Formats: sequence, structure tokens, C-alpha cells
Amino acid sequence: MTTNNIFYRIAIFLVLASIAWSCNVPEKVLLPVSQTLPDQYEPLLATDSTNIATISWRAYFDDPNLIALIDSALQNNQELNILLQEIQVSQNEVLEREGEYLPFVRLGAGIGAEKPGRYTRAGAVEEQLDIEPEKAFPEPLGDFQLGAVATWEVDIWRKLRNAKDAAQLRYLAATEGRNFLVTNLVAEISETYYELLALDNLLKIINDNLLLQQDALSKVKLQKENARATQLAVNRFEAQLLNTRNLQYAIKQQITEAENRINFLAGRYPSEVARNPQSFMDMPLDSIQAGVPAELLANRPDIRQAEYELAAANLDIDVARADFYPRLDITAGLGFQAFNPKFLASPESVVFNLAGDLMAPLINKKAIQARYNMATAKQIQAVYAYEQTVLSAYTDLLNQLNKLNNYSKSFDTKTAEVDILNKSVSIANSLYRNARADYVEVLLTQEEVLDAKMELMETRLEQLQAKVAIYRTLGGGWR
Repeated sequence: MTTNNIFYRIAIFLVLASIAWSCNVPEKVLLPVSQTLPDQYEPLLATDSTNIATISWRAYFDDPNLIALIDSALQNNQELNILLQEIQVSQNEVLEREGEYLPFVRLGAGIGAEKPGRYTRAGAVEEQLDIEPEKAFPEPLGDFQLGAVATWEVDIWRKLRNAKDAAQLRYLAATEGRNFLVTNLVAEISETYYELLALDNLLKIINDNLLLQQDALSKVKLQKENARATQLAVNRFEAQLLNTRNLQYAIKQQITEAENRINFLAGRYPSEVARNPQSFMDMPLDSIQAGVPAELLANRPDIRQAEYELAAANLDIDVARADFYPRLDITAGLGFQAFNPKFLASPESVVFNLAGDLMAPLINKKAIQARYNMATAKQIQAVYAYEQTVLSAYTDLLNQLNKLNNYSKSFDTKTAEVDILNKSVSIANSLYRNARADYVEVLLTQEEVLDAKMELMETRLEQLQAKVAIYRTLGGGWR
């Protein structure tokens, strides 16, 4: 049996052994997504076949001051700009993965010299042979090389291509993450802007009440001078005035914080926020068209982000599973090599090599098994994360739809209460002047109307913020 036949049989044996061993590969088991959305929202909530999520935020928020703030934030917000760079990182990871399953070709040159010892095998051979007829080996013997080397891992089991596809999916997930951040940024600026308008109106209500209370205090002092009121009444009216005046400072501090929050989101240093507080009570609450729950899957960027992450996790299992199979590497080289650079261009200096390696894991596969187990665990995590995102989106939207519905009814009720209390203040003052009511009733009525007016502003704020939240939870704002 010749040596070539022996090597050939050994190679066949190794190939068959590798294939047989690779049959002991774990089965791919994916945890399915078990959660499905209801066909419609609660029967008590009005739904429509259309969906406000498809409306541009410029059309949805019809306020030039608010639109200018959002425009500034989309250009200058630091968190958004940081995320844009993360998207660039993800995009380059895709290019990196794509390059891994293509052949690598390297061009190189080398130079060296060797002088073997005279009483070594190489030295003795050089002493007995001529490098050319009648020409001994030069000392030292030069070695000049110029050529290209190519290496290629043949992607038999789609390991490298699956890794590239997974990176592509994560790039898409990062893009959706950016869209989700835009949605939240638009919503947060809008909610804070409406809060700022509400605070402006609260401050105006307090200032208006201060004028009424100052007038009431003046009248009580005059009555005391005419012996129609006591010092206790004067003290009570004055204490009420001081208490109301103290409310100003808390509201002013909240206004400062709201302005600074908006400026921070807009990526600028603190400055006055342009706004029109008089428009707060007249802002329309358009008909909310929520569509059907299934549209959340298409409109919510965070749901699509979780979906892409899940698809990437599924491919990661294929990548980890491919490590159990044999790997085929091909190496080739072509170039020139000579002991003298003047011979590099001659045909006799051409050198080349071509080799293929087929290798499969045989002993100690713990690392491979661990990577496969980790990929499986991450796929299960991705399924639960996707289900949690969908459930959270549906629940959040349902809460906001109910909130808008309830606060709209509360606003109507509170408006009627304020109207009644405004009349009661006039009645109480009239009765007090005619000695048919005591000063306590006047004080209580003034406190009640102030509280009711402030609660009316807060209810209105809840309405507008619910409008913003519904737009956000439906997936609007990123288009």
C-alpha cells in the first residue's frame, strides 16, 4: 500500500468521523410567542377603523410654540444624538459580519537572511551543493518574498450568514429604538409644555384671588373701625391672604422647573419658554381614533424593536448550533520567492499553495454547549420581553383611553362646581355685609372657590396629557 493511499484513507476516515460526531447535535427548540391581542378595546370605549398614530405630530399638536420646541429637541437633544451614534455602530457591525463570510486576501512582502552552522545538516548540504552551476550558496542566504495569501471559512451551515442577518436585525431594532425615543421625546415635551400652561393659569387664579382677598380684608378692617367686626375676623382674613400669597412661591418654583425641563429636552441652556397661557382652556380635544389593537404591532416602535430582537435571538441559536458541525477552511497563496531580489520576476521564483482543513469538535465541547445554552436562554428572554412589551402597550393605551374619558366627565362636573362657587362668593359677601352671615362662611367660600378653580386647571391638564399619552401609546410621534 502506497503512502498516498494511506493518507487518502486517513482523510476519508477523519471526514466520516467528523460527520458522524456532528450528528450528535442538539435539536433546535424555540419558545413560541403565546400572547395574542384582543380583537378590540373595551366595549365602553369608542373605537374607529382609523388611527391617530398615522398623523404627523405637527398636525396633531396644533401649537406653533410647541412645534418649535419639538423641532429644537429633535435636532439638539443629547440622548437622541447619542442613540444615533449607536445606530451607526450597529450598521458597521452588519458590515463587519458581512465581511466575515467572504474570503480574506492579504498582500505582503518579506525579507530575511539565514546562515546555518557549517557542521549542521543544512550547512553540510549547502557546502556540497551549488546554488547555480559553479556557484556556491551565498553566505548568508537571502530570502525575498512577495505575494498574496487568501483564507476563507466556507459557510457550509450558514453560520456566518446567520450572524450577519442577526446583526442586520439588531440594526433594525436600534432604528426602532431611536423611533421610540422620538415618540417619548415628543410626548414628554408636550406634556411638560401643557403643565407649564396649567401652572401659568394657576398663578393667574391665585393672583386674582389675592385681589379679592385683599379687598375683603380692607372691608373687614373698615368694619372693625366702625365696631361691626372684631380683631379676630381681621386676623382670619389676613391669615387667609398670607396663605394664598404663599401659594405663589410654590407655583413659581414649579414653573421654573418645568421651563428648565423643556430647555433640557430641547438641548439648550435655561431660557424663557415662549407660550400663550390664554389658549390653555380653549385647546380642542379632537375625537380620539384608536383603531384596533392589532395596529399596535405595526405602529409602536418598541413592539417592532422587541420583534426584531426576538428574530435576532432565533438566529443566534442557529449560529451557536453550527459550532457543533465540521468547519471547512481553505487557504491559498500565490507569490514569488528567491534568494536574490533580481530573480523575483522570473517564472522559476513562482510559489503557490492550496490547502483545505475540515475540522469538527471531538472532545471537550463544554464551551460550545455553553454558548448554545446561552443562546437558547436569550431566545426565551426575548420571547418574554416581546410579550411583556405588547401587554404593557395594550394596558397603557387602555388606561389612557379611560383616563381621557373619565377626566372629560370630571372637567364638566368641576366646571359646574366652579360656577356655583363663584356665585356663592358674591352671596356670602353680600350676606356678611348685611350681618346675615359670619366671616367664617365668607372665608370658607373663598377657600372653596380657590381650590375648585385650581382643581379645574389640574383636571384640564390631565385631559391634555391624556391626549398626548394616547398619541404616544398608539405609536404616534416618530413619523
